[in-house]
Amino acid sequence: MTLLAIDFNNMHQILRDLYLEMMPLCSDMIGVAKGIAGLGALFYVAYRVWQALSRAEPIDVFPLLRPFALGLCIMFFPTIVLGTINGVMSPVVKGCHTIMESQIQDVEALQAERDALEYDARVREGKEWLVNDEVYEEKFSELGIRQIGTMVSMWWEHTWYNIKMWFRQLIADFFELLFNAAALSIDTIRTFFIVVLSILGPLSFALAIFDGFQSTLTAWLSRYISVYLWLPVADLFSAVLSKIQALMLKSDIAQLQDPSYIPDGSNGVYIIFLIIGIIGYFTVPTVAGWIIQAGGNSGTRGINQVANKGAGLAGGVAGSAVGNVAGRLLGKK
Repeated sequence: MTLLAIDFNNMHQILRDLYLEMMPLCSDMIGVAKGIAGLGALFYVAYRVWQALSRAEPIDVFPLLRPFALGLCIMFFPTIVLGTINGVMSPVVKGCHTIMESQIQDVEALQAERDALEYDARVREGKEWLVNDEVYEEKFSELGIRQIGTMVSMWWEHTWYNIKMWFRQLIADFFELLFNAAALSIDTIRTFFIVVLSILGPLSFALAIFDGFQSTLTAWLSRYISVYLWLPVADLFSAVLSKIQALMLKSDIAQLQDPSYIPDGSNGVYIIFLIIGIIGYFTVPTVAGWIIQAGGNSGTRGINQVANKGAGLAGGVAGSAVGNVAGRLLGKK
């Protein structure tokens, strides 16, 4: 299938490059923002100076520095504002990504060990030919015409096993595609939000100079940081799923080391966790909003509604899967 050949890691890197390519557009807004900020500073300073003069009060200079500080941020917006925020948040993103990669590496190593033990279990069962086509061809060719019944039975069992494995792999590939697509969707929306906030950020800073719009500055900061945290939160969610899968594989490995245990080749629990992951990815904006509160999250309302609609399904699926894992882990003791 063509869609399954998509390199999702490359797609995520393209989104990183897109953000860097769009950042120079901030300079186009800086000129407009400087004009608005200059007008706002004029009104801001004039209003307070005339207010102090009319009341015969001394002029407090310190509050009058606010528009000049914001103007300085606007003039050097990519460096002072975006550079500072990204520099502070970058270690968080890298740390969470490192945690996710370490868990994925553990899962890959455990999966390879489990596959090897499953093959050994088939050999002990005397049905190595069921999972090895070369052994099947060799053993099938050794049977003579007098063993036609054995040949038919062997052919049917091998064919039926391949059909079951093909169907299970097809289902797993389908849900893996949806799982990766959900992660890519969150990353794409995150990149879009960050690009818009970055390009129009100077305008938000300029409007924050005017009386009545001071909250624009804090709203922009909180929303930018909240959206920026979507990626590390998604990585932590992937790390949790990988850890659960690693515990399941360890349980399977312990069972496969029992000479009397015969594997069934089922990957149903793995598919269940893919479904949980698909639903769980759409809760990432909500979790990021818990870390830093960003008001007016109407832009993520649609994403949250999707997650809420799947909450009932996720609860039932998660309960079944966790109960399965807990039973297998406790049964090992």
